[in-house]
Amino acid sequence: MARIFRRHPTTLFWRLFVSYFALILIPVIVAGLLTNLFVVRLIERDAEKAGGIVMNHFAEETDATFRSLESDMVNMLTVSQIKSLLKKDSDPPDSSQRFELMHSLMQQLSLLQSHPFVYSAFLYFAEDNLVISDNTYTGKETFFAEHYPIQSPDLQRFLANFSEKKTMVFTAPYTVDERPPFTEDVIAAHSNITALMSYPFNSSHPDVYLAVNVDRDQLRQQLGIQERWVTDTVLAGSSDSILIRTGSGDAPPVPASAALRAIPEQTLYRYADHGSKALYYQKSSFQEDWHYVSVIDLETLLQPAMWIRACTIVFVLLFALTGGFASYYLSRRLYNPIREIRTGLESHPLAGDMPAPQAGNEFDVIKRFSGMLISRNKELSQMMSGMYPIVHEHFMVKTLTGEYRDSLSIAYYAKEIDFTYDAKAVVTAICIEIQYYSQRVGPLSETSKSFIAAELKENIRRLAPDVIRVCRTQPDQLAVMLFHPQGVPTDPMQIAEAIKRLMLQPHYKASIGVGGTVPSIDRLHLSYDQAVALLKFKSLDAGAEICTEDGAWQERERACGDSFLTVQEVGRILNRCKAREYDSLLQSVYDMLDEGVRAKATAHQMKNVCLDVLNAWIRAAESERNDFNISFYSDLFASIHRSVTWEELRQAFTDIRASLFRTVEPSDRERQFADILCYIHNHYHEELSIEYFAQQMNMSVGHFSRTFKEEVGEKYVEYIAKYRMNEAKRFLLETDMKIDDIAGKVGYWGRNSFIRNFRKYEGTTPAKFRSVHQD
Repeated sequence: MARIFRRHPTTLFWRLFVSYFALILIPVIVAGLLTNLFVVRLIERDAEKAGGIVMNHFAEETDATFRSLESDMVNMLTVSQIKSLLKKDSDPPDSSQRFELMHSLMQQLSLLQSHPFVYSAFLYFAEDNLVISDNTYTGKETFFAEHYPIQSPDLQRFLANFSEKKTMVFTAPYTVDERPPFTEDVIAAHSNITALMSYPFNSSHPDVYLAVNVDRDQLRQQLGIQERWVTDTVLAGSSDSILIRTGSGDAPPVPASAALRAIPEQTLYRYADHGSKALYYQKSSFQEDWHYVSVIDLETLLQPAMWIRACTIVFVLLFALTGGFASYYLSRRLYNPIREIRTGLESHPLAGDMPAPQAGNEFDVIKRFSGMLISRNKELSQMMSGMYPIVHEHFMVKTLTGEYRDSLSIAYYAKEIDFTYDAKAVVTAICIEIQYYSQRVGPLSETSKSFIAAELKENIRRLAPDVIRVCRTQPDQLAVMLFHPQGVPTDPMQIAEAIKRLMLQPHYKASIGVGGTVPSIDRLHLSYDQAVALLKFKSLDAGAEICTEDGAWQERERACGDSFLTVQEVGRILNRCKAREYDSLLQSVYDMLDEGVRAKATAHQMKNVCLDVLNAWIRAAESERNDFNISFYSDLFASIHRSVTWEELRQAFTDIRASLFRTVEPSDRERQFADILCYIHNHYHEELSIEYFAQQMNMSVGHFSRTFKEEVGEKYVEYIAKYRMNEAKRFLLETDMKIDDIAGKVGYWGRNSFIRNFRKYEGTTPAKFRSVHQD
């Protein structure tokens, strides 16, 4: 043992050290990797959300400003002065009126220029050589040459816009020189765009155009987004034109409108040839073909991620250092107790039972030693657990039969055996008597009956597992303790009815006696005695029945009484026997049983009468022959006691009549038994009732059994069992059938019964028999 424990003195310590070190370091490394993998995406998502909020707010404000401008332009074109100026056919204005109208329009145009985007505004009359601005009215050529000097490369393209209907149409950007009228001194140059609207609104050949010149510098101030990572902001118009652009000059180009539509809106889009730049755009609600585009510097955006990556590396290295020291300390703390346990186990009495040394450290050896201790303890626990149901049942039997009557003693015994019950609850005892039908007695062994009783106990307990306890007081009786919890009404008759439904089986008759309810468990024996007494009044009807104190059973008892044969009736039986009127003798018994059915006599009453009749028949038979023995008579009386129903009593007397008053001729007997053996060989897989063959031979069951052994040389049950085992061995060796299928094939109800009988006659299980002989 000492050699085993000293096999690897330090291996366990280093295994613990590595385990702790990995436990500390691996989560840190994984956390660092996850941080580095996902932090960039998280920052991009946050940027998308923040950019979406900023861009949406910016787009809404800008679109609102353009809508306000559009509304002002509509209001400007609908004033009465324009309509008056445009009158030609009917009463046109004279020169003074025309002058006043133009000055009024100049004032209104000056009001329009108060809009934050508007640089200037003018009215362009299509049919007249007239242009009205906020400070002058003049001819078209003079206006565009002196008052609004558009550079010559853009002038013709700009004037081409004054055709057809226009409804808030923006021109392409163009350049305007800022200089005093009628001079050549250019002070500055502006890049403008113009919003055009024609009047009348629905005319394809409008009379006048309102031109509002938008200051692109003001638009740039509006478009600028104050975020470090936004380098450029663009308002892209129709025909892929850039209306306004703010930001650095090194920003990548904005994709065309068709390309923008292929990019998901309000998401980051990376440039293929500008790895550090990304694009973010949103459509305008004012003009469907406008897009608000922002260009994002990813290096600035992801700068926090770089800091996080560097901090993560430092964090991992720091944890690796501190984790090493912590792992060494924890490993030493854990290894020292294990070493002490190892030293203590070297002197343990069970050390000599340890298996041979195996690969492993001290902990592995301790585990094997502990496993052996656990196995020993489990064996003892299983042994004790298997005894608990037996001890509980013994305790219940003692309490029901009255051996335990003191409440304190009962409580003490119950605590010792871990039997739980409510000491304050009232209790009712229910007694169940099981009588197997005669045709089932042969095939059912005592083991099978025990299994049936165990299954019944479990099924009854499941009806109400919290308040029901079940035990077996006698081989043919079960007893139920029914506890009534406080505040929860429990009707014993309902439980009895539920038990009755469980007992509706084809194999046996069940009689249920319900005792009275007692206030405590120490008086439970009184309820049990009453339940047992009520079973005296069971009937001979098949199925299941409940015997209660409702008075019906007592009235039936008083009506029928304990009948016995009179001297005259005995004399008539003797005379019929002397006259060999055996059929008439049997019919008189049938009539007596029919009368008992009509009178609803109890089983106790009818069996007393039947035993008296049997005594008279035996006296009559002994007067003619004296070849019967005590065993024969005992079988006759046992057939009466075994009878459970009216039909079984009839069959019992039929068999008794055949046994007492008729004999089978020796010559016929040999032939009849040969037919019986042939039938057994052909129907071994079916239920072969000894009562059936006894009836065919006009014998009692006992007489037939003795005769069968004399003629065949074996008992009836042994002969059938051996023949079935031979057929089972043939199926095992010649087929691949399952054990369950073979059991049914040779006439057994279940697998367990078949295996038990096979082991009895062959000394091994079917599976081992097949394995050994096939190998």
